[in-house]
Amino acid sequence: MKSAQITGPNEPLKILESNTPRPQQNEVLVKVKAVGVCHSDLHLWEGGYDLGDGQFMKVTDRGVKYPVTPGHEIVGVVDDVGDGVTGFSKGDEVIVYPWIGCGICPACKVGNENLCDAPKSLGVFQDGGYSDYTLVPNYKYLAKLNGVNPETATSLACSGLTAYNAIKKSNQNSPAFLVIIGAGGLGLMGVQIAKAITRAKIICVDLDDQKLDTAKKMGADFILNSKDPDTSQKILSICDNKGADSVVDFVNAPPTAKLGLSVLRKRGNLVLVGLFGGSIEMSLVTIPLKSITIQGAYTGNYNDMVELLELAKKGTINPIISKRYSLDEANTALEDLKARKILGRAVINP
Repeated sequence: MKSAQITGPNEPLKILESNTPRPQQNEVLVKVKAVGVCHSDLHLWEGGYDLGDGQFMKVTDRGVKYPVTPGHEIVGVVDDVGDGVTGFSKGDEVIVYPWIGCGICPACKVGNENLCDAPKSLGVFQDGGYSDYTLVPNYKYLAKLNGVNPETATSLACSGLTAYNAIKKSNQNSPAFLVIIGAGGLGLMGVQIAKAITRAKIICVDLDDQKLDTAKKMGADFILNSKDPDTSQKILSICDNKGADSVVDFVNAPPTAKLGLSVLRKRGNLVLVGLFGGSIEMSLVTIPLKSITIQGAYTGNYNDMVELLELAKKGTINPIISKRYSLDEANTALEDLKARKILGRAVINP
């Protein structure tokens, strides 16, 4: 089989040929039809995350070992199954749940493998979908597409799943006003999901007017360009001068986190999602005085993915696929993502 591998931080991906594995026991061999190009792939390629103040968290410190085949947003067709597999047959179109856990930690025991203490995620800690075949370690990590477009389904395994988990968390206080910061692929998905599962008026904030126009078409009730120095005050005005009930920050950079905190009302809920990095100073006393909740959202569990897949089947959400690449163009795909040339989502078709 043919794969594009990351051999080290900032090194060009190498196209390699290897033997196609044969599934054993509960394993399933999936022929990849499409794999999403995700910002997490970019962090893997760059070697880590910017923590701000000159600090950098290496992915190798989290257990990543190079070389590794990236790609965790995997959709394909069942090509072969092990003897223990039930419910799936050759030819089934499937989406792969990539956030595989150890199976024994507290998170895994309650079905939250995405929060595992010792993760084994496909495309991160073990080889993923930048390949024409992927070996899935257990059929329980598969879900049938049942008619959902394979390319648009890729984002449901990570970016869409992350957005879904974040919006579910933001909806815990039944918001009347919900601010979504960032109108990239994640943010646009968040707007659609918020429109589908909340009753909130949605305020979308971004630096790019084109992205904001798209957010409006996706269901945002209000759009604001954060280049405007009065953005914070305008959000407060929209929210009856009381502030937003919930803010979901899909960027999570110092300026966006400060904006989110500045417009949050009493009893407000701030959900931080993006991995831009950096740090901020904050007034600690205002957190208990306003009874603010600040929480992170890191993808979702298998059941969340199945719920999201149902929304996609109904046509409630429609991920935007803006660019397609061949496996040989994997380097170009990551370079374009880094250069912010991709609006919506991009996929690789091996």
